[in-house]
This record gives sequence, structure tokens and C-alpha cells, in this order.
Amino acid sequence: MKDNKTLLAQANHYINPSSGGIVPPIDPSVTFARDDDLELIGNYVYGRYSNPTYEQLEGIICELEGGEKALFFASGLAAIAAVFETVNMGEHIVAPKVMYHGTVDWLKRISEKRNIELTLFDPSDPTNLTRSLIPGKTAIVWIESPINPSWDVIDIEKAADDTHAAGAILGVDGTAASPISTQALNLGADIVFHSATKYLNGHSDLNAGVLVTGAVNKCWEEIVDVRRLTGGILGSFEAWLLLRGMRTLSIRWQRSCESAMQIAEFLEEHPAVERVLYPGLPSHPSHEIAKRQMTNGFGGMMSLQMKRGQEAAREFVTRAKVFVRATSLGGVESLIEHRRTVEGPHSEVPVNLIRLSVGIESVEDLIEDLRQALEGL
Repeated sequence: MKDNKTLLAQANHYINPSSGGIVPPIDPSVTFARDDDLELIGNYVYGRYSNPTYEQLEGIICELEGGEKALFFASGLAAIAAVFETVNMGEHIVAPKVMYHGTVDWLKRISEKRNIELTLFDPSDPTNLTRSLIPGKTAIVWIESPINPSWDVIDIEKAADDTHAAGAILGVDGTAASPISTQALNLGADIVFHSATKYLNGHSDLNAGVLVTGAVNKCWEEIVDVRRLTGGILGSFEAWLLLRGMRTLSIRWQRSCESAMQIAEFLEEHPAVERVLYPGLPSHPSHEIAKRQMTNGFGGMMSLQMKRGQEAAREFVTRAKVFVRATSLGGVESLIEHRRTVEGPHSEVPVNLIRLSVGIESVEDLIEDLRQALEGL
């Protein structure tokens, strides 16, 4: 296998066989012709099923993750929803109670409407996942690693062992780690998910999600059917943009990780800050697990909690001049948000928590911006 930097930069050494072009083309076709015998000329039927533009993209993400097959979706939540469409009435889902709020909202919805049992566990205690499993009834365990926005790192290998012992499937949302850092399939996960909107694309200009499986099995075949039947496939132009973004993933990731570590160390020493949540810091409760799992940097995501509570947290966010006050993560620009405001009244996030996504700007500019925003708080 090529080094990830080479694989990504060259789009897996792509060369167009007919023209010699080194940039994969866009094929916008949604329907594909048949010959005089009414047989398909190529391998494609209709754009809701697949499209030639996806081939290079799917191959690259499979190689990055060590997976067998990949499916791209029109958004991250479309991909997540496809996974949980495989759960039958009367079965059971296990997931952390604090994670991406869109996933929590979707799980609560299907639990209420489809008679699916849902257990949301506290990930701060690793034994809570194990205690939540119901052997023979739990269908899917879904975890994030790191978890948004506490950035706790779940031991994927242990979670996989426990999940499989209960007869369930383990899905891992690796959005905040990226495949540059963590290969969840190699640690025992059955399916890995990324909101490709974030680090994979890296430019805040498209919505996309991807699922990668370690093996083609009954569950995966059902997910393929769900995408085909619901029409959640990614558009050709978005697929091409995503591939272009992925070609710089390794250098963007490295820069964000390096800057995030410097920022986390600065914030941890600031008198206005109660706590910094960043898995690269030795003070983080999951640091030892992160060192084992996140083999190429701890990412650009962190949270901090203000000593003077919600009012100080909101004031801090409004003072930012370089950090952009917006939600999302993984782009080239650095973002800041008061997470409780973004998630709304049902949020479980502490009221004094601020989430940062560190981009690729000058780290000196970013630290100076945080310094001036914290002054007097």
C-alpha cells in the first residue's frame, strides 16, 4: 500500500486511459445507453444507483480505511440513516448520550416511531457500553471516536470485542479523527462512517457522507438497497469536488493537528479557562487510548469550558475576530461556537462549553485572537 500522502495527492496515481489527463473527470450522466441487443454498454444503469465519477473516490477511501466497499451519500446524516434503516422493530441500538446532536435526534425519532429500543450510555465510564448491551437483541452499537464535543476517545478494539460477543454490529463515526489518524476497521469495527463534509473535503463547500465496510455481508447489501431506494446518493459534481478536496487531506490534517496542540497548551494555562478538552493533552481522560488509536495526530477539534459560566462563554465567542463564528468542523478556516446555543434547549452539553475547529491559518494569529477574546473574562 502506498503511503497515505502519496495515495491522496495523486488520487491513487490516476491517469485517464484515453487522454492521459491526471485529474479524474466528472461524468454528469444520470442514465446510460444500451447496445443493439439491449445490453448495457458499460456497468451503469441509472444515476440513483451509481456513476463513473464515484469509482476513483470509492477506491481511495477503501484503501485509506482498509475496507472492501464504500458508499457515498448526499450528506452525513443520509449515510447514518441508511445504517439504522437496517434495524428491525423490537431490536436494540446502543450509542453515547453525548455525541453529534443530529445523530441523537435521529436515533430518538426512530426509537419512538418504530418500537426500537435505544440505550444512550455515558461514555466517560468505559464499562457503561458493555453494560448497555443486550445479547441477542442489540443490533447495532454506534460510537464516535473522538466524541463530539467532549473529545473522549472510546477504545474501538474493546468496543468491537464486546459488541461482537453480543451478536451486534459496531459502527464507528470517525469524522473527527479522519482515516489519516484512525483506521477503525483494522481495530475491529464493521462499518466506519465519515461526514465527508468535514475533514475529507476540507473546504466547507459541500455536504457528503461515506460508509466503508470491512466485509460485504447481509447488512451491507441492505444499506446498498436503502441508498438506491431512497435516492440518497451524492451528486456527480459534489463527488468530483470531494475527490479534489481529499487530495490535500494529509497536509491539511497535519497542519490542523500541529496548531491545535499549541492552542490547547495555551488555553490550558489561561486563568479564565476551567478545562480544555483535547485528546492530545496528557490531562485529557482519554489521552492514553488516543495515543494508541490516533496514530498520526490528535486532530483539530477541541473544547474549552469557561470558569465564569455561560455568560463568559458567549462573550468570549462574540469577541473572536480571526476565528469565524460558525458551526461545522474540518475546514481550512478556524471556527468557534458556543455549543449549547447551536444544539438548542435539549442539549446535554455544559452551558460553559465552547467548541473550536482549528484550521490551517497562522497559529500565531489564532492564539493572539484567543488571547484578546479572553482578556478580562
